[in-house]
Amino acid sequence: MKTYTAVVEKCPKTKLFVGYVPGFPGAHSQGKTLDELNRNLREVIEMLLEEGEPELEAEFVGTQAVATGA
Repeated sequence: MKTYTAVVEKCPKTKLFVGYVPGFPGAHSQGKTLDELNRNLREVIEMLLEEGEPELEAEFVGTQAVATGA
């Protein structure tokens, strides 16, 4: 079993959760709940893995707060 890290955001217009795996082309989906998003992402990733293990174009490192003077 392999684990991928997904970035998750919530669209203010549609109220949908949107997720993607950084550096994994095509590994993105959406869902009304976090559970639905997780299922959808798993399904997409499993489908993409049928073509073989991807060579990730980037690796998720983390988040960082950036302060401005504004």
